[in-house]
Amino acid sequence: MPATQPRYKRVLLKMSGEVLMGDQSFGIDTDVLERAASDIAEVVQTGVQLCLVIGGGNIFRGISLAGRGMERASADYMGMLATVMNALALQAALEKIGVYTRVQSAIPMQEVCEPYIRRRALRHLEKGRVVIFAAGLGAPYFTTDTAAAQRAAEMGCDALLKGTSVDGVYTADPKKDAKAERYQTLSYQEVLAKDLRVMDTSAVSLMRDNHVPIVVFSIRERGNFLKVLRGEGVFTTIA
Repeated sequence: MPATQPRYKRVLLKMSGEVLMGDQSFGIDTDVLERAASDIAEVVQTGVQLCLVIGGGNIFRGISLAGRGMERASADYMGMLATVMNALALQAALEKIGVYTRVQSAIPMQEVCEPYIRRRALRHLEKGRVVIFAAGLGAPYFTTDTAAAQRAAEMGCDALLKGTSVDGVYTADPKKDAKAERYQTLSYQEVLAKDLRVMDTSAVSLMRDNHVPIVVFSIRERGNFLKVLRGEGVFTTIA
């Protein structure tokens, strides 16, 4: 296959909410949001069918508040609402540059977005629309990593791409350990056995059971999303 052609036909991009903060300590950096939208638009223009799951950590982290005494279920629901806010922000940025986008929420709120309906989401993808899945799985005690894996399996995605602040999976935290080395490839079992914390164990197990590769890369670098889909750039593949 020519190097200019993406290796996958349909993918799910999992973005952490923290990526949208940029250099801020909270909220959404509009410059980062617009850059992410431009990267997504480049991928859509190649004909790749794309769906997304965005975390809500830039606005609210349910686990951290639950650790300080709040009931876990309530904290998780608040975190789900934060993901809806991020999804709507990205939808606005994408449609501003002409990319047709639909937000589907696992928690029905018809005034602002569609409810999650699997067959409708598949139809949107077939029509070339970007689908953003919000509110996780609509249930507490599940992270957006697990929601991303679940949606990737339901949509029949060829790969799950996790866009983070680092360019792959390392033997240790590269920000703290200068000797940390990046893995080029890993098996699902190695990730679980070494407790590498790329994604939740439930998410990794779900991708293993459905034979969907996980590609970890840095989404902060402009144009890196398309490079990775073409098999270029720096990334780690878990398969």
